[in-house]
Amino acid sequence: MKNRIIVLGAGLVGSAIAMDLSKNHAVTSVDKNQESFKKFESYPSIETIQADLSNTETIKSIVADFDMVIGAVPGFMGYQTMKAVIEAGKNMVDISFMPEDFLQLDGLAKKHKVTIVADCGVAPGMGNIILGHHNKNMHVKKYECLVGGLPVIREWPYEYKAVFSPIDVIEEYIRPARYIQNYEMITKEALSDPELIHFEGIGTLESWNSDGLRSLMQSMKNIPDMIEKTLRYPGCIEYLKVLRESGFFSYDEIEVNGNKIRPIDVTAKLLFPKWKLKEGEEDFTIMRIVVEGIENGEPKKYTYNLLDRFDRENNIISMARTTGYTCTSVANLILDGGFKTEGVSAPETVGEQTGNLAYILKYLKERGVKYNIV
Repeated sequence: MKNRIIVLGAGLVGSAIAMDLSKNHAVTSVDKNQESFKKFESYPSIETIQADLSNTETIKSIVADFDMVIGAVPGFMGYQTMKAVIEAGKNMVDISFMPEDFLQLDGLAKKHKVTIVADCGVAPGMGNIILGHHNKNMHVKKYECLVGGLPVIREWPYEYKAVFSPIDVIEEYIRPARYIQNYEMITKEALSDPELIHFEGIGTLESWNSDGLRSLMQSMKNIPDMIEKTLRYPGCIEYLKVLRESGFFSYDEIEVNGNKIRPIDVTAKLLFPKWKLKEGEEDFTIMRIVVEGIENGEPKKYTYNLLDRFDRENNIISMARTTGYTCTSVANLILDGGFKTEGVSAPETVGEQTGNLAYILKYLKERGVKYNIV
């Protein structure tokens, strides 16, 4: 008998998750926008429900008859969605990248005896799983993650396309970036410390500090140096700094012709058409993870390189593949009994358990998402 899985959110990533899971499970997709379901026309086995997921009672009612829940809603809805799923007594894997500390729901999840894995995308997500694995097998001294999702065609002025909620993307440009240096937390403004870095097959990209370590800052206090940096085409950072410093990303209301508005809402509305991937427009995901330390008494360095491209055969963007398939691999891992930890877990907890990284890498490779390990 097939497992019944419900996917909350049918955006670019949520729809890729539903399509992947439908190969082996009975899948239902939920979204407020009926148009989102058009992507499933060639997947007749996927059932759909049109519903407003901002209502937590609606969520509890909808998920009641399912074995597993996938959270793929915008970040600002993530925490309340996860709380509702926990209260409904359902296991969940989530990619919403919520601004709140999801570990605050750990006690509630343990009370309801459910298994929840949060932040389970590519970054955060896969990087955490990799670090969790190595932290159990060696004395890690340094962790670095460089990651970016970019359009193949560089289109002026931004040379960038967003596959997530526009406000979630903008958050990355304004939220202070935290990283660990010599066991101390360092806080700098987002977009700081830019570097030009060459990547084989892509060319030169620009990296800058972003607040992507998240749960690792609490779970990996034994590691002296950890940092995550975002990758974009060179020059992008200047546009973003001008917009930020001019107040276009501000959440503070201003009055315009007698109406109070938040500048960030206007900016998101204006930028979304510029950032939206057009039909058939191709993207790629680039990531380099470096883990250094001591293993069996000897210095050891592991480098994981990922260069994933748009799936032309199935018309699925790379960022949806790399984010979504990490999520679906962990969902399958839970359903297969490979991860049973009750409570809310960060992805590194999944990676700590023997065999889980190998399971996930194999699952991703079968879908063409290949990590080259050096």
